[in-house]
Order: sequence, then C-alpha cells, then structure tokens
Amino acid sequence: MLPLVPGLGPGLRLLCLGAHPDDIEIGAGGTVLQLIAGGWLMEASWVVFSGTPDRIREGNVAAEAFLGGVATRDIRFHDIPDGYFPSRSADVKDLFEELKASAPPDLVLTPRLNDAHQDHRVVAELAWNTFRDHLILEYEIPKYDGDLTTPNLYVPLDPVILDRKVSLIETCFPSQASRTWFGEETFRGLARIRGLEAGGDVRYAEAFHARKLALGIAGLT
Repeated sequence: MLPLVPGLGPGLRLLCLGAHPDDIEIGAGGTVLQLIAGGWLMEASWVVFSGTPDRIREGNVAAEAFLGGVATRDIRFHDIPDGYFPSRSADVKDLFEELKASAPPDLVLTPRLNDAHQDHRVVAELAWNTFRDHLILEYEIPKYDGDLTTPNLYVPLDPVILDRKVSLIETCFPSQASRTWFGEETFRGLARIRGLEAGGDVRYAEAFHARKLALGIAGLT
C-alpha cells in the first residue's frame, strides 16, 4: 500500500467536529495526537454541538488534554439536545455558519454521513455542505447499532499514541464508564483490526472514510 503524505507541511489548521462529548476522542483522538506528536499542527478548532453541563465539563477537560502542545486552539461546546439534531437542524446550521466565518481549515474531521446515530449524520451533512473545498475525513464510532463499514483511509498509530488515547478517554469521561461498550477493549480492539487492514507492519490504526479526494501532482494544471 502506497502512503499519501500531505504536502501542507507544519502549519496545518485542523477542525474537529463532534455531535457529543467523546465523539472526536473515540473516532479520531489518536490521529489528533499523532499529528501533534509529528509537529504538524499550527492551529486546532474543536467543536462539539451537544452536551449537558456535566458532559461539557468532561469534554472540555478532554479537549484540552488532546490538544496539549497546540499553540493556537479554539474549543467550543454547544447545548443542542442529544438526539434532537434533525428537528433542530436550523440551529445547528447557524453554528456552522459561525464556523465558516473563521479561518478556513486545511483538514476537517467529522462523523460519517451514514452513521446510524441521527445527530452524527446531521453534523456530517452540514460539514460537507459548509466546507465544500476542503479535505474532509469521516471518522467512525463503534456502537451497538453495528453500523461500521469498510473504510478507505487509515492512519497508523504508534502504540504509545494509542495508549495515551485510551488512557485519556477513560480518565476524562468517568460518566460513561458504566456503558457496556465504553472501555479499553473496544478502543484497542477496533484499532487492532484497522491496523491489520492497513497492511504491512502496521499494528494499530484509526480509519476514516475519504468520500472525495483530489490528488495534487506537480506539473498538472
């Protein structure tokens, strides 16, 4: 498998979108940590659209921890009710319009368009509607719905990075500890499967759906 290396260099501007606290961390937390460890990120925006006060407090702690080392970061949490995104889509759209007025991101991480959770789908739809000329990668979140499908883009994770991702998620979100799916076995198990799929000597990976890509090759006009 031939890796594609971004030509943006250090100075990447990243936008992470989540419907709920812990979405970004579970779906793309390792990728964020890997980008930071590699010195890629100049700026990062972390936007979550739903959360009770207690969940937002957890989410703020997690966002600060995952974005540690990024010089410029913008962390925003909103309180659209969980599960009501389709009926509150105009309100979510207004929040996206605020984001559009900010500096344009180089990379957008968002939930999948075909995620089984309605809130995730609304965020993904508005991400594509708002950021039409941007690189968008859709992350995956394991859940009891059984909606995982075959991804087409893999980010190999250093084992140390995966350890940190799992540790931060479990530490920062104690309110979720009683959920049967929430835990180290789930996060490591999926990372191991995606690492196997990535091929070569990759052991762990996060996977994304790259719905639309343009391959920039020097000399083409």
